Amino acid sequence: MNIRTAHRDELPALQDLELAAGVLFREIGMTDVAEHPPPAVEVFEEYRAAGQLWVSVDDADKPTGFVFVKLVDGGVHIEQVSVHPDQQRRGIGRQLIEYVDGWAAGQGWKVLTLSTFRSVPWNAPYYARLGFTEIPQNELTPGLREISAAETAFGLDPAERIFMLRKVARE
Repeated sequence: MNIRTAHRDELPALQDLELAAGVLFREIGMTDVAEHPPPAVEVFEEYRAAGQLWVSVDDADKPTGFVFVKLVDGGVHIEQVSVHPDQQRRGIGRQLIEYVDGWAAGQGWKVLTLSTFRSVPWNAPYYARLGFTEIPQNELTPGLREISAAETAFGLDPAERIFMLRKVARE
């Protein structure tokens, strides 16, 4: 599999990919999450221009998944990982996270963080298998508390959300 920086002309396709990935949430009754609009093209462009948006691509160089990150309180926060449903269960999400890990190591960052759903099987339990551990609520950094507040304002139940951390593996 190839992972590379997203191209500007692919950003609308990443929106479509994000919408398609939402079908899994619909299947478990989380229709509000499934139907939430994807990030605006301008948001994707901000991450792309900052060098913090990568895509996995198939043999035809068509995106099959993406990940974007931001720097938060001395670490790399994984904002979003999405894989097209037709491409799931092939290790693409894991490979995208490992790519971010390598990028973070190359930049001198020591930790990866993310926020996710506690009980959704392809969320917290999946990330735990990848070496992420839960950050206790009282240990959230100021930036992670801001992300938590934004998620709550967005309508996500804070009781269902957790923050997780993993040391960068490729130091």
